[in-house]
Amino acid sequence: MNKAILFNFLVDKENNQINVERSFGAPLDLVWSAWTEAAILDQWWAPKPYKSVTKSMDFTEGGRWHYYMLSPEGEKHWCMFDFDVIKSQAYFSGADAFCDENAVINTSQPRVKWENAFKAQEEDTLVTIQLSFEKLEDLETIIQMGFKEGFSAGLENLDQYLLTVLPQKG
Repeated sequence: MNKAILFNFLVDKENNQINVERSFGAPLDLVWSAWTEAAILDQWWAPKPYKSVTKSMDFTEGGRWHYYMLSPEGEKHWCMFDFDVIKSQAYFSGADAFCDENAVINTSQPRVKWENAFKAQEEDTLVTIQLSFEKLEDLETIIQMGFKEGFSAGLENLDQYLLTVLPQKG
């Protein structure tokens, strides 16, 4: 029996935030690894047909994930995520930004503060994500760039990845 996947995506323009709740049919340790290990992130983070490619990742407080999204045409869209707080298998936060291959931030694009909380629930794991923006215009820019559709597609990729690593019930 497959349980329904929880997926809430709420845009809060008054507080310049996007709040996402998403459940995954896998134990906490697998979901945590999928969000925090470069080799696994590269398998699901980018919406298909894009691919995520990590240049470097230091998953520590003060560390950075530097990666790009590779388009089918071979274009590289560089991004980075600077980690602020990490509580193993419970929470991590940081800020992401568009950048170049040398991790120089593109200041013409919004920078987003992420707070990701992980909670085991029976056979599932709930991930609660709060994205905070400096100003409403930044939030609207990200939405217009297709963030909801792209992020949703990436989360579906994560569902597919988890199916490949979960023990088969039978």
